[in-house]
Amino acid sequence: MVDFALIFPGQGAQYVGMGKDLYQQFPAAKVIFEKANHVLGFDIAKLCFEGPKEELTRTDICQPAILTASIAALRALESVSPLSGQLTPKAMLGLSLGEYTALVAAGSLTFEDAVSLVRKRGQFMEEASRQNPGTMASVIGFSLEETKKVCADTGAEIANLNSPGQIVISGAKEKVEAASNLAKERGARKVIPIDVSGAFHSSLMAPAAQRLRVEIDKIEIRSPKIKVVANVNAGYESSPEEIKANLVAQVKSPVLWEDSIRFLSGAGIKRYIEVGPGKVLAGLLRRIDPQLECFNVETAADTTAVKEAIGG
Repeated sequence: MVDFALIFPGQGAQYVGMGKDLYQQFPAAKVIFEKANHVLGFDIAKLCFEGPKEELTRTDICQPAILTASIAALRALESVSPLSGQLTPKAMLGLSLGEYTALVAAGSLTFEDAVSLVRKRGQFMEEASRQNPGTMASVIGFSLEETKKVCADTGAEIANLNSPGQIVISGAKEKVEAASNLAKERGARKVIPIDVSGAFHSSLMAPAAQRLRVEIDKIEIRSPKIKVVANVNAGYESSPEEIKANLVAQVKSPVLWEDSIRFLSGAGIKRYIEVGPGKVLAGLLRRIDPQLECFNVETAADTTAVKEAIGG
């Protein structure tokens, strides 16, 4: 059995229709959507399946929606190929919001607490965005050192280290625009503005982090049963207090995705299962290391394919 890790998508992976066939074909997935509806007090399943896209894209909606669709996909996979014994993942990690999904999958957070928490996280991020307006951009074909220099010269901040040659910057609009122009002048292949409502993973999210800490302190967080890699330091997080601190810091700190994958790859994990909507993470993995293998579980058909691939 080849060691494998589960990876979970973040904001931006959402699309209208996600999770619908899982809901229809797997009772275990249906239960997750029904739990989310109950906890949130509105029909998030209907928003996932039917939209409208504009509402599903809202930060405070898409965060619980993606978490719900991802855990539904995981429960569907477990129902055809129990992730236990030989099929226990060696580690789990998620991109930004996806870290909460990983913590649910690892038994550190209950699904109910997580879906309520990420709903609030989205609300706090939206409110921080109104308080401190900002934006983000993806810098392509530019080194980390050069990007750091550009940020130092303009006041923009590094938000995501996704893969080689793809770095996301964040901050006040004028600072991100200045950094984008300077990066292009200094040789970046291209800079792509990101359609987001705020400067996520930057110091402008400090008000959201403060409010999130209050909410995180209200819920029980247990030590994960399976190792979880933290976004903020690309290492394993284990104690409940460490997890709480990392989740608070994560809102206003860079996401070290490339470093996280290299950390696991260096530990011998070469196979990954992206669980949830979209294939963004599979694309990043290919750019980080073409030798890594990645499967996706976002539809009913995927569960069978992955079961066969991992020997379930």
